[in-house]
Amino acid sequence: MALNPKFAGQKLAAHVSPYTLHTLELYLDYVCPFSKKMFDTVYDSVFPVVKKKYPDKVQFIFRQQIQPWHPSSTLVHEAGAAVLKTNPDKFWDFSKALFAKQTDFFDVNVVHEPRNKTYERLAKLAGEAGVDEKKIYSLLEVPDKPDEDGSTNVGNGVTNDIKLMVKANRLTGVHVTPTVLFNGVVEGGISSSFSKEDWEQWLEKNIT
Repeated sequence: MALNPKFAGQKLAAHVSPYTLHTLELYLDYVCPFSKKMFDTVYDSVFPVVKKKYPDKVQFIFRQQIQPWHPSSTLVHEAGAAVLKTNPDKFWDFSKALFAKQTDFFDVNVVHEPRNKTYERLAKLAGEAGVDEKKIYSLLEVPDKPDEDGSTNVGNGVTNDIKLMVKANRLTGVHVTPTVLFNGVVEGGISSSFSKEDWEQWLEKNIT
């Protein structure tokens, strides 16, 4: 699937190639433990291998997959969208920081917290990843007063971006996280339990 230019920060590539690259799309949820496992392996161990052996052949795309049975999933992915809007080159760094603190946003740790307070914590995390904390919070904060037209279901500064992401993801029919697409087709052979060595074997077999 094509990547909307406004979400270009979701791409992780080692080299700008004039040729078509193999694309691995990672459908991940920030509050999914199995997504964290895959992200950490890919970001810390697999991408360095790709940069060394396949820099002009492979790219990764992080597809933000909101899982609505975790109510905080929408909030954390809104923070990812705010980083894409503010400082897209920090998206993967922010994602690394958020996955490292993912349990802070699990159900029992947000159930008594007002929505904007959760946004404050997410904005602070973005600040620690090198993004302007105030800009992130300004995009996430939901006002407590009606809009000029009297509407009270106003959303925030990234609502429209989240709508685009959700619409695009629904077209693929992806449900489980993590799910990997290889050149647009679901690759059921890759799982969250893949080690660096498993990834290396898979790459050697599939990247030509």
